[in-house]
Amino acid sequence: MKLKYLHTMIRVKDLEASMAFFALLGLKETRRYDSEAGRFSLVFMAPEGQDDCPIELTWNWDGDDGLPSDSRHFGHLAYEVEDIYATCQMLQNAGVTINRPPRDGHMAFVRSPDNISVELLQMGDRLDPSEPWVSMESTGHW
Repeated sequence: MKLKYLHTMIRVKDLEASMAFFALLGLKETRRYDSEAGRFSLVFMAPEGQDDCPIELTWNWDGDDGLPSDSRHFGHLAYEVEDIYATCQMLQNAGVTINRPPRDGHMAFVRSPDNISVELLQMGDRLDPSEPWVSMESTGHW
């Protein structure tokens, strides 16, 4: 059996806020589908040059109040970053909470506006431990 990765879908409540969050991580919109009849939008976002590895942001125009809330079954998205400290600082400066700081110079977790857990991993070797990250406590769930 042959498999091909297509995308990861996450349901979002505020499309613009979610797109802005993922844009902070360097993802760009690669394609969009708006369904007037179905009253939903699908926005695919991917890192530069990686259009074949997108996330699909699914936004229901009339809200999701009638849908079951099963997001607790979703694990996380994971991305490698060139400099985990610089990435976390940029996100923090933009108002994003660093739920699991990169104390080890290797791994951090943040959450999207829709509470989707996003793992950030240092590309290559882990960085030397550095403040303020070493002393920063974890916040909330990640």
